[in-house]
Amino acid sequence: MKKLLLAIASVVLGTATVQAADLAAHYTKAPVMASAYNWTGFYVGGNLGGQWGSADPTTSTVYSPIGYFAVSSVPAINTVGAQSLNSSSVTGGLTAGYNWQVNHAVLGLEGDINYFGFKGSATGSALYPCCAPTGFTVSSQVSADWLATIRGRIGFLAAPTWLLYATGGAAIAEVRGNFSFTDTFSAAAESAAIRDTRLGWTAGVGTEYAFGGGWSLKAEYLYVDLGRSTVTSTNLTGFAGAVSYPSNVYTHSADIKSNIVRVGVNYKFGGPVVARY
Repeated sequence: MKKLLLAIASVVLGTATVQAADLAAHYTKAPVMASAYNWTGFYVGGNLGGQWGSADPTTSTVYSPIGYFAVSSVPAINTVGAQSLNSSSVTGGLTAGYNWQVNHAVLGLEGDINYFGFKGSATGSALYPCCAPTGFTVSSQVSADWLATIRGRIGFLAAPTWLLYATGGAAIAEVRGNFSFTDTFSAAAESAAIRDTRLGWTAGVGTEYAFGGGWSLKAEYLYVDLGRSTVTSTNLTGFAGAVSYPSNVYTHSADIKSNIVRVGVNYKFGGPVVARY
């Protein structure tokens, strides 16, 4: 009987030992933490693209009883002086900004300065209604070499590393305009120039993709409106400069509007990385 009990006890203990070994071999690993990209931080970058713009320069004058023009000449000059021109060029420059990520939203402030390259000219001629076949010519040139913007950005994350955003703010550029009037009646001439640092506005949309190590690529569209600059002159002369007609006041103006499409690369410095499972 003792031998039988010892045999049964050996079998039971052996089975328990095997089961304990099996239980010890099975366990669940703790979840591995992965780093999620966070957009918060200061960044710098560069951009390159193109601009397609237009301007509507104007030249007009007024009738004066002691002036140079006949009554019918003034409307004709003002009609020809309402001109339009187009411009297109490569644009590019430097960018800097800061982003704040709040859950799936990204808020930011961005500034840039770029070569703008806006430049265009227009010329129109007509006969004097009173004095054909003599006539006159009005010419305009408008340009802006550089453009700076200061904009807010607001966007949402389509994916942790893919941002869609809208942007808008101030646009700043030095607008230049050159204007001239000449005629064939008496070699009359008048001219004026505009040099005006304009504060306008800009708005647009864009997308940005972060691909690691703080680097990101973006594509962006901006519409820019710099408003209108105006200058007056009283330097009309007739008869090859022999006689002055200051009572025939001229008014010249220029505006610039542009569409900008560009791509860029940014580098973000530091910023938190959020752990996720």
